[in-house]
Amino acid sequence: MQTTITLTRRHDLDWLRFLAILILLFFHTGMWFNTFGWHVKNTELNSTFDYWMIWLHFWRMPLLLFISGAGTYLALGKRSPRQFAGERVRRLLIPLVFGMFVIVPPQIYFEHIDRYDNYWDFYQTVFDFVRYPQGNFSWHHLWFVAYLLVYSLVALPLLVFVKSPQSAGFKAMLYRVLGTPWGMVMVPALFILSTQVVLRPYFPEETHGLMNDWAFLTFYGCFFLFGMVFYATPKLWEAVRLNRSYLLVAALSMLIPFYGCFFGMREIMVLPLTFQTTEVVFDVSAILLSWFTVMAVVGYAQQYLNRPHPWLKYVNEGLYPFYILHQTVIIWIGYYICQFDWSIFAKFWAISFLTLFACLGFYLLCIRPVNVLRLLFGMKWKKRNAGEINL
Repeated sequence: MQTTITLTRRHDLDWLRFLAILILLFFHTGMWFNTFGWHVKNTELNSTFDYWMIWLHFWRMPLLLFISGAGTYLALGKRSPRQFAGERVRRLLIPLVFGMFVIVPPQIYFEHIDRYDNYWDFYQTVFDFVRYPQGNFSWHHLWFVAYLLVYSLVALPLLVFVKSPQSAGFKAMLYRVLGTPWGMVMVPALFILSTQVVLRPYFPEETHGLMNDWAFLTFYGCFFLFGMVFYATPKLWEAVRLNRSYLLVAALSMLIPFYGCFFGMREIMVLPLTFQTTEVVFDVSAILLSWFTVMAVVGYAQQYLNRPHPWLKYVNEGLYPFYILHQTVIIWIGYYICQFDWSIFAKFWAISFLTLFACLGFYLLCIRPVNVLRLLFGMKWKKRNAGEINL
C-alpha cells in the first residue's frame, strides 16, 4: 500500500515564527545590558545576560531563516516565477527602503545623540549616504530583510524545480541521504561547516553588509536552503518529527563543548587547550549547535505545536511589521528607561513589555487599517469593503 503525504500550510510553522520573533524582542532588549558590543548600552552591565544570550545568538536567526525557507516554498504556490519575484520585491524591498529612511535612523540618532542639537539636524546626514559606522546610512536589523530578498531571488530556479514533478527523483535522493537521524544531523551540519572553513578566513566578522559578509551570508543561506528543501520533501519533513528525540540529544550534547569553550575563553574555567584552539573548537561547536538546535526545535514543534488557534492568523499577519519596528522601539524606549536609577532586571522587563505594547498598539491602530502603511510594512493590500475607505 502506497502512502501519499500532502503538505499544506502547517500551524507549527506559524507558532515557530511567533516564538522566534518573541525571542528577538527579549534578545535585543538584553543587548542593552550584556557585555557584548552593541549600538547603545546601559551604564551598568551584567555578564549573566551573556550566558543565555550566547546560546540564543547561534540559533535564533538560523531558525528564522529555516522557517523563511519553508515559507518561501509555500509562497510560490501557483504563482509564475515572474509573479513570485514581483511579490518578493514588493514585500521585501519596499519595507527595506522605507525602513532605511524612516525606521532605522532613530537608532543611529540615539547612539550619537550627543553630537546633534536635534533629530532634524541629525536626519539630514542620512542623505549623505555614508555607510554606518562612518556615516549614518544603514539597514541595521533590517539586514534580515535584505538577505531574505537575495535568498528568495537566487533560489528561485531551485524553488521552481522542487515544485515540479521532475523533482521526484531528487526528493527521493534527499530522503535516502537525510532521512535517518545521522543523515539529517550530520550531512547538513558538515556542509554548513565546510562553507565556513572555506570562507571565514577571508570574512571572519559578521558585518551584515552583504557584499563584505560572504561567510555569514552563506551560513544563513544554508538554513534558508535546507528549510526550503526539507519542507518541499514531505517524507523528509515527517522524518524530522519522528526523530526529534535524537535531534534533542544531539543539540543538548553540543552544549558541553560550546559552553566549555565559552567559559574557557572568559577564563571562568581552565581548559587544557591554547586560547586559539579553544576559539576554533568554540566556532565549530557553535556551527553544529546551530543546526542541531534548529532541527530539534522544528521536530518538537511539529509534534506539539501543529494546532490551530483563532488568533494565530492575526498574530502572524502582524509579525513582519513587529520585526521591522521592534529594535527601533527598544532603543527609543531604552534610552529613557536606562536613565532611571533602577535595577538592571527592572529596566530589562520595563523595556521589553513597553516595546511589546508600543509595537502592538502602533500596528493595530496605524499599520493594520491603513493600506499605505500596510504596503510600507510588507503586508498585503487590504481589499475595501462596501462603505469602507482605506487611506
